[in-house]
Amino acid sequence: MFRRTLVAAGLALGVAATLPAPAAAQGSLNMLCAPGADWCEAIAAAFQRDTGIRVAMTRKSSGEILAQLTAEAQNPRTDIWFGGSAETHITAAERNLLQPYTSPNMAGLHDWAIRAHRLSGERCVGVSSGAIGITWNRELMQRRNLPLPRSWDDLLNPDYRNEVQLPNPNSSGTAYTIIAGLIQLWDEDRAFAYLRRLHANVNAYTRSGAAPMQAVARGETALAVSFNMEVATMQQAGFPIEIHYPAEGTSYEVACMSIVRGARNLPQARRFYDWYLTPAAMDIGPRVNQWHVPAHRQATPDPRIPDLSRINLIEYDFAKFGESETRRRILARWDREIGSLPR
Repeated sequence: MFRRTLVAAGLALGVAATLPAPAAAQGSLNMLCAPGADWCEAIAAAFQRDTGIRVAMTRKSSGEILAQLTAEAQNPRTDIWFGGSAETHITAAERNLLQPYTSPNMAGLHDWAIRAHRLSGERCVGVSSGAIGITWNRELMQRRNLPLPRSWDDLLNPDYRNEVQLPNPNSSGTAYTIIAGLIQLWDEDRAFAYLRRLHANVNAYTRSGAAPMQAVARGETALAVSFNMEVATMQQAGFPIEIHYPAEGTSYEVACMSIVRGARNLPQARRFYDWYLTPAAMDIGPRVNQWHVPAHRQATPDPRIPDLSRINLIEYDFAKFGESETRRRILARWDREIGSLPR
């Protein structure tokens, strides 16, 4: 648990890892992957190299993955779902889209990763974490003489009109985490009143949760709201992007991994599940400039991985906001009260 308790490309990317297997082919694995494409490709390639199992990987946002698994419920084409917020996995578990599995490698995980396993009825496990912050392009803010935001309330400043970019919660798990966090920080009516006021400053609602942060890094927009690990990736790549955590408090995610109910390649899916819950597999992320907090206690520490213990995190209720009805109601309200507003 943290304190009190407990991505890069937005386009779908079909990837078949092509590194040679160390032995004869051991079957295949179909994976949907929610984090940045570089990380997804790296773990797919490493797993194939280590096991000889051929991996067909597609990168999508977590909301899109949930929609695909729902559509394919009677004829699953996916074996393993990697990444995306615990709430989205819990929603999928409630819809009977996932199957239980308890890995023998879970003993080394942080409590927050194991808690996700328990909350989901053993249908997902935490693999990483990160917190939501307000991000900005340092050079653009200076050039436009804009004040630096320190709170959620600061983002309502009229000086930021058309300067803020946010993701769309219908496709982005990041967006859902942001909205659910605001609801828990205040209450639902106040959170939606805030989002309606903020709309005047928003220039776009993107399909991918990482897209606003990438736009900030490239200087296409001044401000965004994003996960800190994705900002760290852009900072290490040399982009002039900064992050600050809202003074009122902020939400965080536990990203999970699940096996799809009816998986055609179940032994291979379980093998991937076990393989990833090791320090060696979790150390792949930093090697491809991905700075998520790893779930394994013995993963290699690195100062570039954000320290969540220094952030004012809310007490996030993953069980409540992973409920299908809660999710449906929040998304419908967002469509009705925010998504339908004129640009």
